[in-house]
Amino acid sequence: MVGVLVGFSSALLIWSIDLVEKAVEELSAALSIGNAIALISVPVGLLVAFLMVRQFAPEAEGDGVPAAMAALIVRGGRLRLRAWITKIAATAATIGGGGSAGREGPIVQIGATVGSVAGRFGGQGEDKLRSLVAAGAGAGIGASFNAPIAGMLFAMEVILGNFGLRHLNVVVITSVSAAVTSRLLVGEERLLRAASFSLEDPRELVLYAVLGVLAALAAYLLLRLLSRTESATLPGPVWMRPVLIGLAVGGLGLVYPEVLGTGQDFIEDLLSGVGEPASYLWYTLLAIAGVKILASALTLGARASGGAFMPSLFIGAALGASFGQVMDKWWTVSTLEPSAFAIVGMAATFAAVARAPLTSILIVFEITGDYGLVLPLMLAGTLATFVADRLHPLSAYTMPLVRAGIKLTRRGEVDLLDTVAVGDVMTRNLTSVAPDRSLADIHALLDRERHHGLPVVEGDVLIGIITLSDIQRAGGASHEITATEAMTPRPATVTPSAPVSLAIERMAALGVGRLPVVADDDPTRLVGMFRRVGAVNAYHQALSASTEHEVSVERLRVRTDPGARFFDFRIPRQSMADGRLVKETVWPEGLTLVSVQRERRVMVPTGNLKLVEGDVVTAFGTETARARTIERLNATGVDDTAEILEPLLDDGDDA
Repeated sequence: MVGVLVGFSSALLIWSIDLVEKAVEELSAALSIGNAIALISVPVGLLVAFLMVRQFAPEAEGDGVPAAMAALIVRGGRLRLRAWITKIAATAATIGGGGSAGREGPIVQIGATVGSVAGRFGGQGEDKLRSLVAAGAGAGIGASFNAPIAGMLFAMEVILGNFGLRHLNVVVITSVSAAVTSRLLVGEERLLRAASFSLEDPRELVLYAVLGVLAALAAYLLLRLLSRTESATLPGPVWMRPVLIGLAVGGLGLVYPEVLGTGQDFIEDLLSGVGEPASYLWYTLLAIAGVKILASALTLGARASGGAFMPSLFIGAALGASFGQVMDKWWTVSTLEPSAFAIVGMAATFAAVARAPLTSILIVFEITGDYGLVLPLMLAGTLATFVADRLHPLSAYTMPLVRAGIKLTRRGEVDLLDTVAVGDVMTRNLTSVAPDRSLADIHALLDRERHHGLPVVEGDVLIGIITLSDIQRAGGASHEITATEAMTPRPATVTPSAPVSLAIERMAALGVGRLPVVADDDPTRLVGMFRRVGAVNAYHQALSASTEHEVSVERLRVRTDPGARFFDFRIPRQSMADGRLVKETVWPEGLTLVSVQRERRVMVPTGNLKLVEGDVVTAFGTETARARTIERLNATGVDDTAEILEPLLDDGDDA
């Protein structure tokens, strides 16, 4: 269901953008001003998008991918339904008006919102809700490019940050169904396509490696400008920001109209080698790439709605085609195709901008339809990612998170604290405060309870959390100010069934020392608090369970060792075991004592059992352990011990 809805949402976004573009074309024809319409349409489009986002859904601002990631990291996958329609309308105004941005980032947030709303409507727990959010986000990419495999990888590589198998089936099904739905609604001709090329000579890989480095440099320039524009402050009222930026972008569009909008037609001409852009000279293509970097950084910094996905593909395609033309003039080893370099440059630049090499490789493979350029793609994509990591540690998607105070942490699939649930270590005996309680009373309570923060509960509903920092920001422990006025409303929460690793990741991202624990079936009902001490207890619990598991595995390994068997030996006089407790005797690795026979009595070999001369010990172990046992027990001054230590049972005897 999520996949079909995301496919429909993708089609709706494409139709909405087309509708605004046609309106702009008709206005341009009516005014007879040609490309100068960009000086009107771009500022108006950015302003309309800015106002819609500001008024209805602030989380719909910007690219869209960071919002989906933040929802998973901080809010347990919860996204509001109003962001769905707001994102579609704001993106249509931004891109349809001529803003230099892509629709892929917004469709990621739209898809994530569909997954979130559907999961909550279906009563899913937090872990399944996270799967649906990631699946909806990946399905957006699959629907936008008709590339379900790339959409799946985008969800795992970028949104989730790991390849956990528990999410895989949901992501795959959703991505495929979204791609099929979108293709049926908008048709093949509305999706990005490219011709097929192949590597003619292995020595061309050197050129593709150089292109990977150049793509990393272009990505670095885009990220630096994007960081500056998104954080820059402009004089005048807030609504002047999108207007001024829109005028600048419109002015760039007068010089190179190709940089306005998504630029998908321009990319397709470069990739296919036909059409007007394919005939551009190398310096024109290079100039267009540079102008696109500036126009995209300005558009995304206007705080409207648009993504960096398609601009990075545009920049890479123009850069690759330009590089291919230059190299073709002196390269004599083989015939070079600038369009092939455009394809590889496109993938490498996106890999560097998003730090998603696998996704970039698979997207290009799916839009070209064959493996002809897989080696250049792998080389240029991974090299571009490697170089970009050294030049700029943050991607286009993690920069907004860092500015919002969210520290992104990535875990592997195997985590010791994945084995412990929050409900096992949370504090259940809760101390909470009412919303009308004064800060002076709360400060005294925090001091008495030795806590730094307490939940604020009205009835049975969690409405906020009050900390010492909140009290200090409100002016101190006042009798006049209540908890409602100083608390942090709608705090990030965690559920009892969530793994402790997720709670710690969320705490680290927010820089807090505690999280309210709410019921799995009711995100407003407080059931406990997870604090730092709970993380410590969880670690010790997980470590104990892990150690016990390792011991069990070692026992199983010994029992299933092809060379392991039962054997008996007699404790010789004056040996290292004679007169010692079992626990004080150093036995070789791979040996397990089974029983001790003393005359006619058989005993279980506990640690406090004292071994004496003449005891017959039955053991189980490998041949190596048996040989070492005989060697150690023979380490004595008595000459006749070697005969005593011969096994009493043959291999075929019944132990």
